Amino acid sequence: MKKTLMAVVAVAVVAMAGAAMAGGTTTVDVTANVVGTCKFNSGGSVAFGNLDPSLAPAAVSGTVVKPQFWCTKNAPYTISDDIGSHESGLIFRMQSADVATDFLPYTFSYTKTGTGGGKSSPIDLTITAQVSLDDTINIAAGAYTDIVTLTITP
Repeated sequence: MKKTLMAVVAVAVVAMAGAAMAGGTTTVDVTANVVGTCKFNSGGSVAFGNLDPSLAPAAVSGTVVKPQFWCTKNAPYTISDDIGSHESGLIFRMQSADVATDFLPYTFSYTKTGTGGGKSSPIDLTITAQVSLDDTINIAAGAYTDIVTLTITP
């Protein structure tokens, strides 16, 4: 009987060892979604300098410091603006610091769409802006200012 018991125990140990060695496989899905992002790195400015009405009808281009931005690689972007703080309809205008009713119209344009290259590939936004000296003839001398807010969306 002792031999039978030992044989049963030996069979049980072998059976357990066989069960412990049984295996299988599975898969784990790993996913992510990178969202299109666009951010301005820096603002810009347009300076027309001293404008001489006696030189009319010439137009003066502004000296531009380009805003810089980046967008996620391959993300399409659109840039829009608010037409400035002193717009009239769709006309950009600077307001006199001394005579609140005097405005100096100007043009303001840039490329509104494109595709991002990633954060390590910033984009300089090229702005063109002009003032017609004809518009300076009948307004007060002095400083004129405006603020244009740009918005970028992926």
